[in-house]
Amino acid sequence: MSLIKACNILKLLSAAKSDAKQGLYSNKGKMLTVLSFVALLSVVGAATTVERAAHDYFRYHPMPEISKWMAQIANDYPEIVTIMEYGQTYEKRTISLLKIGVDTGEKKKAIWMDCGIHAREWIAPAFCQYFVKQILDASKKDPKMEEMMKNMDFYVTPVLNMDGYIHSWVNESTRLWRKNRSPGPDGCGCYGTDLNRNFDANWGTVGVSKNCCNQTYCGSQALSEPEAQAVTYFVGTRKEDFLCFLTIHSYGQLLLLPYGHPNFTAPNYNELMAVGLAAADAIRKVHGMNYKVGTSPDILYANSGSSRDWARLQGIPYAFTFELRDNGTYGFKLPQDQIKPTCEEAYEGALHIITYAHDKTFNSAVATAAATLWALLLAAGVTSTNLM
Repeated sequence: MSLIKACNILKLLSAAKSDAKQGLYSNKGKMLTVLSFVALLSVVGAATTVERAAHDYFRYHPMPEISKWMAQIANDYPEIVTIMEYGQTYEKRTISLLKIGVDTGEKKKAIWMDCGIHAREWIAPAFCQYFVKQILDASKKDPKMEEMMKNMDFYVTPVLNMDGYIHSWVNESTRLWRKNRSPGPDGCGCYGTDLNRNFDANWGTVGVSKNCCNQTYCGSQALSEPEAQAVTYFVGTRKEDFLCFLTIHSYGQLLLLPYGHPNFTAPNYNELMAVGLAAADAIRKVHGMNYKVGTSPDILYANSGSSRDWARLQGIPYAFTFELRDNGTYGFKLPQDQIKPTCEEAYEGALHIITYAHDKTFNSAVATAAATLWALLLAAGVTSTNLM
């Protein structure tokens, strides 16, 4: 059953229960056994309530639980949340996202966020779930979020690499699976392509492997993988709408900006650095964690074919990769007791970037002043290193 069908069933049950309570169900002028019907629906309602209460944002969830959560979120917030299906994985699973925003009837700007492009980075899907909950909660009580919901739509994909993520849950031997699950080329007995090396952004030039058994195998050609194709089509056909492209990974505590290739520089590099440094400052204020800011060649390693670089090449101005906790103590196996602080701090960083992009578009004077301040700090030699 697709997420959209599941969501529709939940809506029908809610409507039926409401109607039954009002005595609207009749059969040839006589009431059906309304009490029994209400009792049955009450059991269903109680079960769904228990399920909602049971969704723990501070533990890791397998794919079926995340899918159920998505359907429930859409059911709970029908006025601002819809599920959109925009592609299939290699194993024919439907890739879905949550579109969150007020339906104004007009064309709107947009924010993109995807999590779980690398299967083993479980903290990433956990963050996407947390992020959705936070912006939905804020939409009810925070005037700023209400404003942003009216001006922009949020497109959030909790798990992009569904096949790989499901495989990483099979057992301990598959826990660190990174790639998707497509078979290698003829003559190769290995599976999987690194989806974050498969986008059409200086594809196959640096920081990749042409060995299909390698973790950074970039595929037989740019966009050879259906998951990368899905993002490229969905975002690419709306690229003029998107202000931000945020892709969530782990680990390393980094905010990476374009480009991964050392021979290319983003046209708004100074602004991206300024925004990134301010986001890192917001992160640090939550639990004292330091995040480095810079291009991948400067603070990590050179690479090509990333979704972030592709997004910036499409003209989306604010493209960032978040590398969440930690610095290597636990690596990809971040303990569940660190989900809460990781999400809390990363949320503030993401919120800063999103708010900046929004305000520059809809209230340019405020954002321009902030960017000027950080530009002056950069010119004075303030960097992510000496800020920490």
